[in-house]
Amino acid sequence: MAVRLPTVEQIEDLGADFGLVLTTDEITAFQQAFKGPLTSYGRLDELVPPALAPVAPRSPGYRPAASENPYGAWYWKTNIRTGAEGLLSGKKIAIKDNICVAGVPMMNGSALLEGYVPELDATVVTRILDAGGTIAGKAACEDLCFSGASHTCAGGVIRNPHNPAHSAGGSSGGSAALVASGEVPMALGGDQGGSIRTPSSWCGVYGLKPTWGLVPTTGSMPISYSVDHCGPMCASVEDVARLLTVIAGHDGWDTRTIAARTGDYMGALSNPARGLRVGVLHEGFGHPESDPAVNEKVRQTIAALGKTGIASEDVSVPWHLDGPHVWSGVILEGAAEMMLKGYGVGNNVQGYYPVSMQDALARGMGTRINDVSPTVKLVLMLGEYMHRYYHGRYHSKAQNLRLLLRRAYDDALQKFDALAMPTIPFTATPIPPPDAPLNTVIDVALNMQANTCSFDVSGHPAFTVPCGRVNGLPVGLMLVGRHFEEATLIRLARAIEAAGDWKSN
Repeated sequence: MAVRLPTVEQIEDLGADFGLVLTTDEITAFQQAFKGPLTSYGRLDELVPPALAPVAPRSPGYRPAASENPYGAWYWKTNIRTGAEGLLSGKKIAIKDNICVAGVPMMNGSALLEGYVPELDATVVTRILDAGGTIAGKAACEDLCFSGASHTCAGGVIRNPHNPAHSAGGSSGGSAALVASGEVPMALGGDQGGSIRTPSSWCGVYGLKPTWGLVPTTGSMPISYSVDHCGPMCASVEDVARLLTVIAGHDGWDTRTIAARTGDYMGALSNPARGLRVGVLHEGFGHPESDPAVNEKVRQTIAALGKTGIASEDVSVPWHLDGPHVWSGVILEGAAEMMLKGYGVGNNVQGYYPVSMQDALARGMGTRINDVSPTVKLVLMLGEYMHRYYHGRYHSKAQNLRLLLRRAYDDALQKFDALAMPTIPFTATPIPPPDAPLNTVIDVALNMQANTCSFDVSGHPAFTVPCGRVNGLPVGLMLVGRHFEEATLIRLARAIEAAGDWKSN
């Protein structure tokens, strides 16, 4: 792809976009001035960058028919492994379809990427294969991950195994549904507003959003650099500990991981939680949309922990109610600039840039933008509106306010080892019908994040644990801990898991 010298007409248009008034002589002079810098782009075309080479041979796999994909949870099925022995030997893992697996199609739930096949393995994929895991396939997800429900995937609706008429949650709905239905014991999800924890809660599996910067996202399609997370979604606490042990830790390509501090997650499984203190977050229960039955299940579970020597008492963090506002200020412009206008990679971040993915998304944006979901259109237009007419000041202010939000949780966590609340204030919602009004389609995709999104902004680890059912649908209890203290959350989750079979209550 050669970079051509712009025409005088193009230079005039470029200047006009910035309000510049240029004379004909100035335009001609700028055209000549462009020649020198553009020689660098010619040389860049000749140079070969490093690549994230795959560690295992593989066939591309196949897209499963409906008969072997009853919940719409698979995008693609594979059987990739190295034969190595390690912590994941014998384990099948589904990879969320916003994460690159070399030679395997990747759609990220969107018509914009249909037909794209990456040539690289994401860092987390390489780590799984090196640890003896088997990549069983790509889990379907929401359109560019912009939904907390499971009805915007371009490949079709993803259904909840506990009631197929209800949402599996999003955006990592395929990952949760595959674990909940027993197809795989482990999956990877991504989380920018709750996208690991929402589907895990609604499908009744264990989902951990790690501390920001603990797990690298190299080779994954982002939403916004400062809120992107990748983490495990599993059938048991032990499997969460296994998968987190393998994928966590510094990655030279991802500057977010420079400060990463890993813990002994496997050792935490046998470390009793007796003596730990849990703060029951008052503001986590008081939302207008909160279901009293969900609140009661969570409180009953916390109370039962007292029998195992885990103390609990109520705590108030008023900033929790402002967290969603801070999150909106960060993610709307962040996503519009990095993922949409930045074609899935953005710029000015030291890291690995999957250029092939960038090119594929740019082509899709140019030819199929009208095929995206209403939630993608909403983020694109609203994010651009705030950037264009308010010059990014609200994004900047929200980034500054995140420090106060983080500090408020940190202050509470000086007294408690974890904070507890319902993961989602209500159980899985019905999937909207195909003819649902546009406002309904958007609302049910975004109305569940009151408790989850704040911790994407603050960066605290948050672990959703199944704790019961309401009307046959799972309820999740969310534990939030200090930065890089995932091991403490695993200890508490293990105690909840051991306390009883949530599926029977």
